[in-house]
Amino acid sequence: MVIVGGGVMGTSIAFHLAEAGVRDVLLLERAELGSGSTCKAAGGVRAQFSDGINIELGARSLAAFARFAERPGQEIDLHRSGYLFLLSRQEDVAAFERNVALQNSLGVPSRMIDVAEARRLSPLIDTEGLIAAAFSPEDGHCTPESVVLGYATAARRLGARLRTHVTVTGIETTGGEVRAVHTDRGSIATDTVICAAGAWSRQVGEMAGVDLPVTPLRRQVLVTEPVPGLPPELAFTIDFASTFYFHREGSGLLMGMSDPDQEPGFHLHRDDAWLPALSEAIRRRAPRLLDVGVASGWAGLYEVTPDHNALIGEEASVGRFLYATGFSGHGFLQGPAVGEVVRDLYLRRTPVIDVAGLSAQRFGTDAHRPELNCV
Repeated sequence: MVIVGGGVMGTSIAFHLAEAGVRDVLLLERAELGSGSTCKAAGGVRAQFSDGINIELGARSLAAFARFAERPGQEIDLHRSGYLFLLSRQEDVAAFERNVALQNSLGVPSRMIDVAEARRLSPLIDTEGLIAAAFSPEDGHCTPESVVLGYATAARRLGARLRTHVTVTGIETTGGEVRAVHTDRGSIATDTVICAAGAWSRQVGEMAGVDLPVTPLRRQVLVTEPVPGLPPELAFTIDFASTFYFHREGSGLLMGMSDPDQEPGFHLHRDDAWLPALSEAIRRRAPRLLDVGVASGWAGLYEVTPDHNALIGEEASVGRFLYATGFSGHGFLQGPAVGEVVRDLYLRRTPVIDVAGLSAQRFGTDAHRPELNCV
């Protein structure tokens, strides 16, 4: 079997399959492990979502991140300082109240809080215009590169083969069954392909005649110089109306926001066009940060689907073509649980979480399931 893509999703799948005793696991990555979207991620981990499947995937992954030093065995610098969503529109408050009720019913200890408590959890914010907030203390952030390293090292230890600098050029199918994967290093006979290629998944799907509606969309991140007086456990803070967010990164902050004017496509370079909007969001919500210098930054790609929700499943028209992609910004945080789910789908057993609603076939019907809690 061949896994295409060596980010958190691909390495998690490889680890969970090898751990389950699957002997022929081969992962192909065209560059370095984690060099696509994973290691450009902000590193947030949470279970605060509007979709029940995402809540379950996030909560199960949080539990795995908490045990990561023991299984698979890697320090990932996990900070469970909580996720704080700042709300300034009444319709958002009503939506988050519904979300929190659903999260609580699934065991997530999130809660609605007042503006004063939000200010205590995130002292850098200006509370003008805020009317409420949502907070979950078990959420937080960790280091994506370390997660990939942990899964890759353990997968190799368990017998999986992970090959870098190998580009998949085609997938051969006969009679609706996978037969081989073609690469720039030769062909590999196989009866199974698992697509975990992130923003590049549409092209991989097309090689097998499978429609994976994934669009690449650039998101940019900045890391500041040291910020004096930062609390040691600053909540991961998101101004929901603007999507401006920040969390502690060493002695400084990692920050970013979405750009509504961003053209879709494989734009991997940094661009300054988004900075005026970011500066305005900072001025309104955390004005003290305008005086802090920028130390570094980077651009990465979201893998966006039409309803901003993931694609997980097995293609009906091509036997043993499985996929885990299209996470629209929350793939890193769901990597551990999705690795377990894909393992179960490959082994044809009931998945640890029922992800039937995330099948790519939903876009041919009226079964879209939008995830509303995206940033």
